[in-house]
Amino acid sequence: MNPLTETWQIHNRINFYLLDNIDEANLKDQSASKGRSVGQQFAHMHSVRMMWLKVAAPDLLEGLPKIEKENITKAVLIDCLTLSGMAIERLFEKTLPDGKIKGFKPHATGFLGYLISHESHHRGQIMLALKQSGHPVDQKTQYGLWEWGTR
Repeated sequence: MNPLTETWQIHNRINFYLLDNIDEANLKDQSASKGRSVGQQFAHMHSVRMMWLKVAAPDLLEGLPKIEKENITKAVLIDCLTLSGMAIERLFEKTLPDGKIKGFKPHATGFLGYLISHESHHRGQIMLALKQSGHPVDQKTQYGLWEWGTR
């Protein structure tokens, strides 16, 4: 397995680690400044993955469902993020020969950095929304988000 794919898998497992440690009822939590709910943040990650797949490798979109705003549950998020995560893995595997992602500059490593930055930004928004709603993630989970060597 190439290092880009392996790094993506670690990052994606960290997303699931956070989601696993959020109560279903708290998916509706929002930050004090409003915006997307916790569940909508996760759904947005999935949607952005699909947007990039549509540009870079439309064939990898096959079988990937959209997440409807009124149908956000942990089960739906887990299923959809699993599928889009695997599609991104296949994208990285497909791009190995030339190191390019169609529609993204400069290269696949930069694309990985973009995806991780984008989704980590939303993890931060999720953590803030939960905290401001009175449902902070426990300290073990907070530290666990940084355990890349064991995730």
